[in-house]
Amino acid sequence: METTENTCTAFQGMRKIASGTRADVALTLKRAGETQQPILIFDDATGRHVEFDLRGSDAEIVARLTDGEPRKPGRPKLGVTAREVTLLPRHWEWLNSQPGGASVTLRKLVDTARNANGGREKKRKAQEAADRFMLAMAGNQPHYEEAARALYAGNVQQFTDLTEGWPADVRDHVRRLSEPAFDWPHSPGA
Repeated sequence: METTENTCTAFQGMRKIASGTRADVALTLKRAGETQQPILIFDDATGRHVEFDLRGSDAEIVARLTDGEPRKPGRPKLGVTAREVTLLPRHWEWLNSQPGGASVTLRKLVDTARNANGGREKKRKAQEAADRFMLAMAGNQPHYEEAARALYAGNVQQFTDLTEGWPADVRDHVRRLSEPAFDWPHSPGA
């Protein structure tokens, strides 16, 4: 199963016309030029509709999509952010007595909690992304509501059956987005 982080997919009507990183999709759309039918772009991780500013050179488009910072060689910034944490004195004592100090211990505790809940969180996010995309692209398709219920119920066979008659690109994409919700070992659209 491929990851949906930092990727998006563009549709023109019910036909998928581009999929990949935001920069790849934006540049593909720019090269396609003006179209008669609107193009909808969806973030693959969230299922939310996104828009790109396709004005300017390829470098300018890519810079806008990467917050204006070109990728530099080497290790990426970790994005550490300092914020206030309010704890009781006994909590601070315990944290400060841990190897690496309070910050390292808090990061380890957060990572442990995230990993313990990772499967449920991944499933929930996949359900929400697939549902958002389905509402936007398949909300008028036959059996949409039943398919949404099957998605949240975890009924993969019913979901597959109900989406079978949908336009192929929409069906295959919603199935790809829903993979983590069903723990499918392979792509159902393949």
